[in-house]
Amino acid sequence: MLITKYTHACVRLEHEGRVLVVDPGIWSEPDALTGADAVLVTHEHADHVDVLRLRALGVPVHAPAGADIPGLAVQRAAAGAEFTAAGFAVRAVGGRHATVHGGQPDCANLGYVVDGAVYHPGDALHVPGEAVDTLLVPVHGSWLSTTQAIDFVNAVGPRRAFAVHDAQINERGLSSVNGWLGRETDTDYRYLRPGDAL
Repeated sequence: MLITKYTHACVRLEHEGRVLVVDPGIWSEPDALTGADAVLVTHEHADHVDVLRLRALGVPVHAPAGADIPGLAVQRAAAGAEFTAAGFAVRAVGGRHATVHGGQPDCANLGYVVDGAVYHPGDALHVPGEAVDTLLVPVHGSWLSTTQAIDFVNAVGPRRAFAVHDAQINERGLSSVNGWLGRETDTDYRYLRPGDAL
């Protein structure tokens, strides 16, 4: 499976000519969606879902059952659901967005385990309850500390981890976070810049 990182939380998964895109938000590059067969949206926030682009795309878009995404037709899923998207096997896990302060924001958030190998948690730190090869770990957010990100990687225990949710952090901060995750996690942690693939 080829994994390509785009700005912020967006990743593109390709295998045998099939293309699945996760969280193409308003900050991600439009070409992330070129040739996409299906899209997974973890939650309703604009940094994870660009409604105008997705409405014009005309492919199945899967989103949490409780997500409020006006103007976009989506196929609803709940935690525990298993379905196929672009020929990939997907299991939805989690349920709620992480809180920032005083219980806010509180919205539906699903993480997705794709082909039993790649896990994108969206804006939550839900441990999926199964082994995954590749974890897409959020590294920055108003709802997240570096300690939480490190503990999350170690709790999931993937073979490798790559950063997502990083568009609001400057280069100095990113260097620090990457250093901590590289030293303190029991995995092959690497930072992919937008457009990098492996």
